[in-house]
Amino acid sequence: MILRHFIPQSLPATLLSLLLLLSHTVLVTAEDFDCHVTTGGLKWDLTPLEGSHTLSRTRELPPTTMLDELTFNLCKDLEPMNGVPDDEQCQSGTRACLRKTNKKHDNEDRVIAIIPVASTSTLEPEYLQLDSPKGLSLTFHGSQYPSSGESQSIKFSLFCADDADPAGGPTFVSYENGAVHVDWSTPSACSLPDDQPPPQEDDNTPADEGGGESNEKPAKTGSGLGFFFLVLLLAFASYFMLGAYYNYSTYGARGVDLIPHRDFWREVPYMLQDVVSHLCSTVRPQRSTRGGYIAV
Repeated sequence: MILRHFIPQSLPATLLSLLLLLSHTVLVTAEDFDCHVTTGGLKWDLTPLEGSHTLSRTRELPPTTMLDELTFNLCKDLEPMNGVPDDEQCQSGTRACLRKTNKKHDNEDRVIAIIPVASTSTLEPEYLQLDSPKGLSLTFHGSQYPSSGESQSIKFSLFCADDADPAGGPTFVSYENGAVHVDWSTPSACSLPDDQPPPQEDDNTPADEGGGESNEKPAKTGSGLGFFFLVLLLAFASYFMLGAYYNYSTYGARGVDLIPHRDFWREVPYMLQDVVSHLCSTVRPQRSTRGGYIAV
């Protein structure tokens, strides 16, 4: 009983905030990270992003130019670069490598820094669900560079985007205080419920086989019918609004007199009644002839 009342009262607000943050931020080991992420009841499959990606940016530092080349692989360690000396590339076990090259006219290019911004031994993958825009934030960690310098890391901001999105490739945003920031708009950043399997597409299935086409037709028909009634409703609304405005501005009408063609709408119920009566009188003789006589 004492413990039950003591814990809630003694728990600081800062600790509660920390627990809330940890519920949305997940840390896993490098061995556990297989490019499949599950958090907050949602899941992401990042395996389509597997492979080596190289991004570059150029910075003008007169009289020289600095070329920054970032190479990374989300799901595996980087492969050695062919034709590049070992001292001019990151060592094995590197997940993301930043290579800085100094260029000057009439002089040979000089590689001045090889920075392992993310290594398997210190990877500590950290991911966080993004709400606006929708997506996933993924952070890899590396060791200090130089050995007594700043701890390195790389942060991927993966934004949910369609296949046709023109900004579908990664973008090298910045490198500041040992942290690389990369933006990436990709369909793989679109999450799915944890209990829902990823969508599967079969391009070999003909359009006239299976139940796929029969499921689409009712949806298209319902959508077209709803659009028709929507247009009809908007047309009636525009008719009454414009007619009321015309009667008000031209004749100074008020109340019921604002209704356009008021006399016509007043006669509509009687016209419908006459139509129904005419139809009934037309149908009744046809039914009575089957009995062999016509009522006089």
